[in-house]
Amino acid sequence: MITSLSSMATPSYCHALTATNPSKTLISFRPSTNLTLKFFHASKARGFLQFNNARFGIHCISPKFSTQTLVARADANLIGDEDPVDVIKGHGSEEQKKSSQLSKRVVFGLVIGITAGGVVLTGGWVFSVALAGVVFAGSREYFELVRSSGISSGMTPPPRYVSRVCSVICALMPLFTLYKGQIDVSVASAAFVVAMALLLQRGNPRFSQLSSTIFGLFYCGYLPSFWVKLRCCMQAPALNTGVGATWPILLGGQAHWTVGLVATLISISSIIAADTFAFAGGKAFGRIPLTSISPKKTWEGAIAGLLGCIATSVLLSKIFSWPTSMLSAIGFGLLNFFASLFGDLLESMIKRDAGVKDSGSLIPGHGGILDRTDSYIFTGALAYAFVSNLLPLYGV
Repeated sequence: MITSLSSMATPSYCHALTATNPSKTLISFRPSTNLTLKFFHASKARGFLQFNNARFGIHCISPKFSTQTLVARADANLIGDEDPVDVIKGHGSEEQKKSSQLSKRVVFGLVIGITAGGVVLTGGWVFSVALAGVVFAGSREYFELVRSSGISSGMTPPPRYVSRVCSVICALMPLFTLYKGQIDVSVASAAFVVAMALLLQRGNPRFSQLSSTIFGLFYCGYLPSFWVKLRCCMQAPALNTGVGATWPILLGGQAHWTVGLVATLISISSIIAADTFAFAGGKAFGRIPLTSISPKKTWEGAIAGLLGCIATSVLLSKIFSWPTSMLSAIGFGLLNFFASLFGDLLESMIKRDAGVKDSGSLIPGHGGILDRTDSYIFTGALAYAFVSNLLPLYGV
């Protein structure tokens, strides 16, 4: 164990600092005066000397990967009686950082999950306003990705005022969906206004500006609005749901449990199960890469996610007695899985082109809004189409 290292003034430009263990020798290539370096680690600690101008530093790594950097001021003009300045700076270990990151993910994940569950159960304006807030934050992240150097180097991004207006339009889409039931005309009108604003801007309008902006309206605003159509606009009662029979009258009673509520709960739960099983399966058995878009995804993880998604869909269909057909429950699980996987890969492609790891940093331990909601963007539209068009009597 190294207890202290010291040196007195010397004209030599190569002065050895040796610990009690002769195999650990640290070399200084500058004259030093009253240099005292102290660190306390296990006997197997490894280290190397760092210096910059008149500052020296030792970086020591212990067997447990904890690190500690010690820096001492060494000035050749100091007289022998002057004391050096010792600066000790600690660095958290990799294990501690990973543990802290995991703790943040778990805490914020639980908070988000509980809050989202309450919002989904409440429905109505609460659900729509919450979704509008998420959509606004996600659209801001999208347009920042479009403006990033990785993407903008190959195209001209839309002006900032256009991207801000588009973010507001996207946030209004869920509210218009709740109020009017559909927003096809509103979306077409918004796209026309945005296109005119781009064409009439100063300078030379670019097609890349138009394409990235219109896709932003579709991706960040139009598609998420289908969750409002699924949860709030599909009011057929789920007559066979046993949970509704025991639901408090003050909270809506049996009538509160509609096909839209049950379908939304099953869809969201299936996506969570798909992500969880895919992560666990990939960690345990992952060998074959799924796609170059997201190198960490594997076929083994995808298969585990598919099985977990279908199992969750079938299990919840038994609990809620919807849909009544086993085949429909399996089909609903398949649809949720492939929609969530495609949404995840699409966002990964955008981030890869932008050259960033996360779409943002709004959620500690999780990244940005798009990082957490990418699996849900296409799922709402496909789930609504499945329930309204493919299930007889909405699956009741």
